[in-house]
Amino acid sequence: MSNPYDDRVLALAGLVQALAQVRRIADTGQSESRQVQAALDSVFRIDAADAEAVYGSAGDLRAGLRQLRDYLADGNKDEALGKLALAVLQLERRFVRSGGITSKVQAGLRQLAGEAQAQGSAHPDVISELARLYADTISTLRPRVMVQGNPHYLGQAGVVAEIRALLLAALRSAVLWRQLGGSLWDFVLQRRAMAAAIDARMG
Repeated sequence: MSNPYDDRVLALAGLVQALAQVRRIADTGQSESRQVQAALDSVFRIDAADAEAVYGSAGDLRAGLRQLRDYLADGNKDEALGKLALAVLQLERRFVRSGGITSKVQAGLRQLAGEAQAQGSAHPDVISELARLYADTISTLRPRVMVQGNPHYLGQAGVVAEIRALLLAALRSAVLWRQLGGSLWDFVLQRRAMAAAIDARMG
């Protein structure tokens, strides 16, 4: 039987990688297209065979795996990123319990899937629709996930849309992590097992 942390660390890496792009775009107005693409693609892979298939491949999560490993090792730690990740993990609990919102999000993603396949999940029109879906559903849950950054960029509609789309992707990873048996206790009791799983994934 495979190590359960092998898949859980992929889901956490997906979460961290999406949120790192949220932090980057909120501060600079710029994002890394490949990492955004991996995050937004995962939103539409609802029926993927396994965790790796959700993200395309573990290789597409190298940045997230590296950031997660640094966090577990108390190395290069971005405290704001850690707070954002915890906020999304807490949001996941509220999201899953609010059956109506969960159903609306799933229906919205199914409706948008064809356009995402035709134009690409990171196309501005698709990002705009994902952002609207987030605003109409997940943003109604309290407390909301608050993103800090440069007010100049946070005042731009395109930046806000990309942040919301990436928060939706982060939430998708949080849901997957929980489905794989993840718990906040893992960070207290299983840091070594998680670090070993990350090293195995990164080769």
